[in-house]
Amino acid sequence: MVDVMGNLLSVVVHVSNIHDTKAGISAARQACERYPSIQKFCADAGYRGTFVSDLQEQFHLDVDISEKIKPHEWEKLPWRWVAERTLAWLGHSRRLSKDYEILSASEEAMVKISHFHSLIRRL
Repeated sequence: MVDVMGNLLSVVVHVSNIHDTKAGISAARQACERYPSIQKFCADAGYRGTFVSDLQEQFHLDVDISEKIKPHEWEKLPWRWVAERTLAWLGHSRRLSKDYEILSASEEAMVKISHFHSLIRRL
């Protein structure tokens, strides 16, 4: 989860057999506990359904689902590019290029360290 400036709010690493709509609620729970001032979430169309209903039921927050991109047209979708940009910045970290970590907790820590490194470089 990232905020509107691209700063990490929460990171959850899970096994690959859990769908993002079900695992996304744990990242949203972490973000809401740490930052109670969150008013709304934005997500892509892959998070429709379970994620939206669980977030509404547990936290009474709305989710703005971005529309599907039309074929053969390019357009900048509002706020979606912020998360994509943050993930691209994390992609520059060599440690995150492969699955070197054994534990998911250490992988989450490496994502946070890589993000801190990119923030410090921008100072």
